[in-house]
Amino acid sequence: MKSSDSTLRMTRLAQIERELARAEAAQREGNDGMVRVCARRAVGMAAEAWLERFPGKKWHGDALNHLRRICAEESFPPDIRRAAERLMTKVTQRDTAPFSTDPIADARSIIAHLDARTSGGGA
Repeated sequence: MKSSDSTLRMTRLAQIERELARAEAAQREGNDGMVRVCARRAVGMAAEAWLERFPGKKWHGDALNHLRRICAEESFPPDIRRAAERLMTKVTQRDTAPFSTDPIADARSIIAHLDARTSGGGA
């Protein structure tokens, strides 16, 4: 990895960690909706970084769109796809759809998977 690539990766990781820290702060305040928003944004940032490594793989849109694509991507393990599905569920739908009781953990598992695929070169 070139120095500029390494610097960019570190910057992105810092942005993702800041977003996850916002999610944790919202969790301490009892703001479930904001926890989910921040967790989704962190996954969206990780997805963007992952996509940049694969020019042929273009997903467009916001963090929710990236979560939809992760959910549908058959090359992703089922647990990652289920975590994406849970993160997409709105707080108001918690009783009628798959719902994450720990959106930060779901986000971290998706981010770790994307990071491993980015670092390891998997598509």
